[in-house]
Amino acid sequence: MANDVDSAVIKHSSLGGELDDNECQQLASVMSSKTLSDGEVLVPEGGADNTLFLLAAGSLVVTSNLDGEEKLVYSMKKGECAGTRAFVDKAPRQATLRASGNTTVYSLEPNDFESLLDEHPRVVYKVMRAIFRITHINLMRMNFESQALSRYISKTGGRY
Repeated sequence: MANDVDSAVIKHSSLGGELDDNECQQLASVMSSKTLSDGEVLVPEGGADNTLFLLAAGSLVVTSNLDGEEKLVYSMKKGECAGTRAFVDKAPRQATLRASGNTTVYSLEPNDFESLLDEHPRVVYKVMRAIFRITHINLMRMNFESQALSRYISKTGGRY
C-alpha cells in the first residue's frame, strides 16, 4: 500500500481526536493517499465502494442529484470524514464527492481497517467511536437545518 499518509493530519482530524501519536501511526499504516485535481470526482452518488475518506488538504464538495440537477449539499473542511455510512453498512453512496481545487484525501478500506483488530484493538475501538461521533454530528446538523426550514415555512405561511 502506498503510504504517504501523514499521521499528524490524522491526529488533528475528526478520526484522530482520541488517538495518541503511536495509534495515529498505526492507523496511517493501513490508509492510502490520493491527490485530486479541481472538479475531479472522488466517488459518484450511487457508487458501491465502501471506502472511508479523510480530507487531508484542499476542499471536497458533497453534491446530490435532485430532480435531475446536481445540488450542493455540503462543503467539507480539512480534517472531516466522508463515507461513514458506506464504510459501516456497505450501503450505496448517497452523494457525490468532488474536489474543489487541488485536494488530497486519505482512504481507509474496511478490510485494511479490520487488519488492525488483532494487534491494535484499541485503535479500532477509538476509530469506531469517532465514526459514531461523526455520524451523530451530521445527524444533529441535519435536524437543525430541518427545524430552521420548518420555522421559515411556518412564518411565511408556505410562501417562499
